[in-house]
Amino acid sequence: MEQTKIVISGASGKMGHAVAAAVASREDCTVLAGVDLRTESYADFKIYQDFSALPEKPDVIIDFSNPAVLDTLLNYCLVNGVPCVLATTGYSEEQIAKIRKASERIPVFFSFNMSLGINLLVQLAKKAAAILGNQFDIEIVEKHHNQKIDAPSGTALMIADAINQSLDQQYHYVYDRHSKRQKREKTEIGLHAIRGGTIVGEHDIIFAGHDEVITLSHSAASKEVFAVGAVNAAVFLKNQKTGMYDMSALMSD
Repeated sequence: MEQTKIVISGASGKMGHAVAAAVASREDCTVLAGVDLRTESYADFKIYQDFSALPEKPDVIIDFSNPAVLDTLLNYCLVNGVPCVLATTGYSEEQIAKIRKASERIPVFFSFNMSLGINLLVQLAKKAAAILGNQFDIEIVEKHHNQKIDAPSGTALMIADAINQSLDQQYHYVYDRHSKRQKREKTEIGLHAIRGGTIVGEHDIIFAGHDEVITLSHSAASKEVFAVGAVNAAVFLKNQKTGMYDMSALMSD
């Protein structure tokens, strides 16, 4: 069996460890090396401080690092023709534009959430929104650990964007309500962020209508689900043509 050679960007972080463990449990891929400012080795691969120090070109790079790494990462991938799986959160609109531009030259897998379950939730939410239309108010509540910086989560925004797409982009987003002293508008999608403890990630999509409420929920019990999804994406991306890919492509493969 030909193995997919993977480099983990952000290898020394919690998600880097989780990705390494996910790869170790499979036979169709292997970790070639890691890239991180912290280079202490914890597995049978070396960790380098910079992409330029990598001993050989990988088949795919999985990135669970920091938005500040994006330019260096994309530059390496573009120069060397290496596909990349981008799973880091907190990108700015300008950075997302750079990612899309890069996908015109290399295969790029980009998702705000690598969980198969959360992406199924997105598809269910789109279906629900298309059926329920403007008869139900839509609210999204996300919960994460107290160390998470960005709010609302990229996943919550991904869900909201998917719902809005199915509603012909007629809705606008309202973040929290402490500053709004008025009745809720029909074209609102409310987004609410909760931070506390060690919550890995929970997302609820609430469709509230007249005398009935429908709630779609997803809860991640560990970071492993995101690591497994990223490795699946890397193995998938190895043989793909230039372009932008996300979990919907992986789910339909």
